[in-house]
Amino acid sequence: MAEQSPTTERNAVEPSSGRARIEPPDLDEKGGLKNGEPQRSSLRLYMQLLVYGGAPPASEVAQALSRAGIETVVYEDLNDPAGVGVLGLSERPDDFIDMFLPAVRGAMRTGEQKPEFTMFGRTYALGYEPDLQDTLTGRPRRTALNADWRWAIWYPLRRSGGFARLSEEEQRRVLAEHGAIGMAFGAADYVHDIRLACHGLDQQDNDFVIGLIGKELFPLSAVVQTMRKTQQTSLYLDRIGPFFVGRKI
Repeated sequence: MAEQSPTTERNAVEPSSGRARIEPPDLDEKGGLKNGEPQRSSLRLYMQLLVYGGAPPASEVAQALSRAGIETVVYEDLNDPAGVGVLGLSERPDDFIDMFLPAVRGAMRTGEQKPEFTMFGRTYALGYEPDLQDTLTGRPRRTALNADWRWAIWYPLRRSGGFARLSEEEQRRVLAEHGAIGMAFGAADYVHDIRLACHGLDQQDNDFVIGLIGKELFPLSAVVQTMRKTQQTSLYLDRIGPFFVGRKI
């Protein structure tokens, strides 16, 4: 009887066709039906917030970043008289390494970064959006760049493990309570939100980055206060913050 080679033995245990039978994960975002057809998209909008103290005047930073080749927003920091926050937006993660970060380094020549306020995330879908691509790239971009909505509060959060152990029906009920408050504030043009997932992207292992954007500051504070009473905030958040509060120039 001929002796089997190690390769022959390995193939007997792990057939070469075995890996071909493993279906790759479906990474597309899914929305609701549109014109009777299911929606899918692999395009997402990424955003990064960087905050500096001892920075040059915000107007000078804005002028320098206007040549960055990537969409940006510049904020005056409410809680630091020499603080500036900068937000970058792109559908390509490489743009942050190739364009945004070098431009910020050049603009913040005298500033010192505050890493506790660094946030990075990506847009995502819940699966029932009537216009998926607008949810992923259109509306978040318009919200961040709207010149009339000058005030912003940005913060990260991490859900507790208890939320993950809820059934899908219980999770939907908890999220619906939260969402109803956001819709009411949005319908009144008080607050418009940006929701970003940051799983594996956040240095503090947070799950989400939230941006609250509006014309005036008080409604942004009021919606945070109102949401403190919801089950999601009071029962199912492990941590929240720190909060960056800024006014767009």
